[in-house]
Amino acid sequence: MMNNTSNSKDFKCGFAAIIGAPNAGKSTLLNHILGQKIAITSKKPQTTRDRILGIANNEKSQIIFLDTPGIHKATTLLNRKIVEQAVQAVRDVDIILFMKDVSSKKGREAEEIIARQLVQADKDVILVLNKIDLIKKSAILPIIEQSKEIFDFKSVIPVSAKKGMQIDKLLLEIEKILPQGNPLFPKDMFTDVSERFLVQELIREKIFRLTGMEIPYSTAVTIDSFKNRKKVIHIHATIHVNRKSQKGIILGKKGAMIRSIGEKARFDIEKMTNSKVFLELFVRVTKDWTRNERHLNEFGY
Repeated sequence: MMNNTSNSKDFKCGFAAIIGAPNAGKSTLLNHILGQKIAITSKKPQTTRDRILGIANNEKSQIIFLDTPGIHKATTLLNRKIVEQAVQAVRDVDIILFMKDVSSKKGREAEEIIARQLVQADKDVILVLNKIDLIKKSAILPIIEQSKEIFDFKSVIPVSAKKGMQIDKLLLEIEKILPQGNPLFPKDMFTDVSERFLVQELIREKIFRLTGMEIPYSTAVTIDSFKNRKKVIHIHATIHVNRKSQKGIILGKKGAMIRSIGEKARFDIEKMTNSKVFLELFVRVTKDWTRNERHLNEFGY
């Protein structure tokens, strides 16, 4: 981290955690605010596994967002570690954005867990009602009234993260609550994660989007090699699975699935790095890695 030279008494800077049930649209919101993709998305719940930091720089503020994994009732060791990251983020920020998918009736159990965390955190909380483009306008007011029974929110902002509806209003509301202070990051910096991490996540996103059943939740990606050679980035990555049968699914018939994962990931990596990319993917059975403490630590969870 580094301080900017700005010393304006009117400047505001602080941390805002985006929390919510799985699939509430947290990563989509962060990507829209930043104007670029740093958090992967898919229609499947629990896509995000790590805390992702995104920095939004404005004339009068620097908002440092923490996109967190979806909070849910975790049963596996991996999921417990994932939820712990989200809970920790709630404790370490200035503002909490509690994101709720108004188009879905799912996630009530998760919202009850989150409400308990909000009480313990003792922070200013903005309720962000997402996906308002998918419901009738007349349905929004009753949802706002019901939400007031859950927690004493600082404000309630209905938005559509996907379509960018009311995001400016949300940012203004965050700015009002932020503490005064100089920026903590340079103005041209938008995240603290490395290119290697973003590459790893883009590969994992394609697995989530292209495979079904338990496969996305049984895979981890590691970057074995990342080298610049004659204006081409050479990347070797390994997709880890729990069982041998899952390896066959990732490879696909005559290698069709892994080729598709590689092609789609390479396209996004080239777009992100603005460079030609040579991507080679391997599949390895790391037996029951989702339940193994040592493997989880090796994979960064």
